[in-house]
Amino acid sequence: MKIRTIAPVVLAATLCAGVLSVVPLRAEIAAAAEKASPIAKGASVPDVTLKTSEGKDFSLKQETADSLSLLIFYRGGWCPYCNRHLADVQKAQGELKQLGFRVLAISPDGTDELNATADKEHITYTLLSDAELKATEAFGLGFTIDDATVEKYKGYGIKLGAKAGDRFVLPVPAVYLVGKDGKIAFAHYEPDYKKRLSAEALLKAAREVAGK
Repeated sequence: MKIRTIAPVVLAATLCAGVLSVVPLRAEIAAAAEKASPIAKGASVPDVTLKTSEGKDFSLKQETADSLSLLIFYRGGWCPYCNRHLADVQKAQGELKQLGFRVLAISPDGTDELNATADKEHITYTLLSDAELKATEAFGLGFTIDDATVEKYKGYGIKLGAKAGDRFVLPVPAVYLVGKDGKIAFAHYEPDYKKRLSAEALLKAAREVAGK
């Protein structure tokens, strides 16, 4: 499993009020997961607004200021690898809370999908909707899905919704630990969506960030 930290980029795409809005494809959105350029350790948390499962605005920068936070980017509740990872984090949540971390998991899913995932996987931490891809873009995690993969997903009954131009976009799965200064203290991402940071490795990093 590789930990990669690369300089930040600025990206763009939109999905407003649950209705797909097609905009010109920006070159900054990676053409493949391997070409994504996530923001690195030491960067400040981007100032983006997400939605809670209740549909309320959630200012990521404001909510992670002056506190320890764990940010998880996952592809969606339709992804079994993501759900296993979310479940692993749920098991580690007790110690994470003791260390002082607030857990926030972010995906392109809409609010209905967030609630379905929380119920199915028995998630008690906060799931956030990035249906407009604001966080995905700001963190440099967005990449387009090739047509063959889109068709394969359709065959599995998976409906992708977030687009940039005429291409579907997903985030590279990632884990960020944010310090009390509002800056990223640990960054991990893996282009291969089947590989995830283990709960053991996450807790080790969290202890180091918390100084315990």
